[in-house]
Amino acid sequence: MTRTVIAGFARTPFGRFGGALKEFSAVELGALVAREALERARVAPEDVSETYFGSAVLAASTLVAARQINIKAGLPTSTPSLTVDRACCSSMTAVGLASLRIRAGESAVAIAGGVESCSRTPYLQHGMRWGRRPGDFTVEDPLQFRNPLTGEPLARITGEVALKWGVDREAQDDWAHGSHEKFFHALESGFFKTEVTVVSRKEGDTVTQDESPRKGLLRSKLAELQTVYGSPTITPGNAPGLNDGASALVLMSAEEAQRRGIEPLAEVVRHAQIAGPLDSSPYLPGEAIRKVLQAAGVLLSDVKRIEINEAFAVMPLVSTKLLADGSDVTLERLRSITNVNGGAVALGHPTGASGARLVMTLASELRARGGGWGVAAICGGFGQADAVLIKV
Repeated sequence: MTRTVIAGFARTPFGRFGGALKEFSAVELGALVAREALERARVAPEDVSETYFGSAVLAASTLVAARQINIKAGLPTSTPSLTVDRACCSSMTAVGLASLRIRAGESAVAIAGGVESCSRTPYLQHGMRWGRRPGDFTVEDPLQFRNPLTGEPLARITGEVALKWGVDREAQDDWAHGSHEKFFHALESGFFKTEVTVVSRKEGDTVTQDESPRKGLLRSKLAELQTVYGSPTITPGNAPGLNDGASALVLMSAEEAQRRGIEPLAEVVRHAQIAGPLDSSPYLPGEAIRKVLQAAGVLLSDVKRIEINEAFAVMPLVSTKLLADGSDVTLERLRSITNVNGGAVALGHPTGASGARLVMTLASELRARGGGWGVAAICGGFGQADAVLIKV
């Protein structure tokens, strides 16, 4: 098999719910980053073999989002596409699928990414198509993020599992506070310039950075927040908000990059996807990391940087605890190398776009630190997780 490398990437700033990006559809945001990633990789639209885009809230992306993105981004109508629905894992799955196709020799150049517009997600009125008899009817908001199989709020389940792992409210608030501090340190150092592209609005102004992070956030303010959805630990402060955004990576074979004279930004070495019990999301990223490292024959001790999506602050806390396997020394090391530029609790979590964002952030961080092994992981979809192993 050939090797898959990253030739370029881009993401929008992540917008707040009802914020600066609310006028853009998920497809429009996806087309924007696809064009930008191609330009950064110096690849023409007609040279793309196929595309993969993830979306977690399909109602906001209408139909076959990836196909729409292709057309709006200026790719030929003959370019195949695939829209991936694996909840929050979706865009990391897209990266994995594109990488596998390239490694198998079935594709030379691919775009992989994800999109989400929580601001444009419609309310759902079930049973209205054929009319109703007099009486009340229910309007459903798909952004409540309940498990549709059990009806339980994800925040409550996550908080309960966290406590079982010995991760209390205080630890989650500490991690959330640190996420903001790390984000602003990275922002001020210019770290995010390698991934964020400017979005021009109809009003004539531009969106240049993530909207959600709260500069100067006091730790004491986090402690004052009330928990939500009956959760014992989850608050609006230790969880990300609802966000809008898109991310895209240009992937190609190592041979294609050499032929084009492109210096790869990183190599996508391996992808793993797993599933577990419906309440397993807090620790499943850790399990996915174990699986992808084992498949590649790489030791956890050799990993230089880790990205674990902060769907809640719980996820990196519990997943690193699982990986440490009872060793306090290992746990301290793992947490010191995880989400070193902040995570989704600070910068936002547009669900379908976050997985690909983790991969590009990881690649940028490894390049800034002189290279090495890095692994990114994300949970989603009521007991699923993905991990991607990269090397710079």
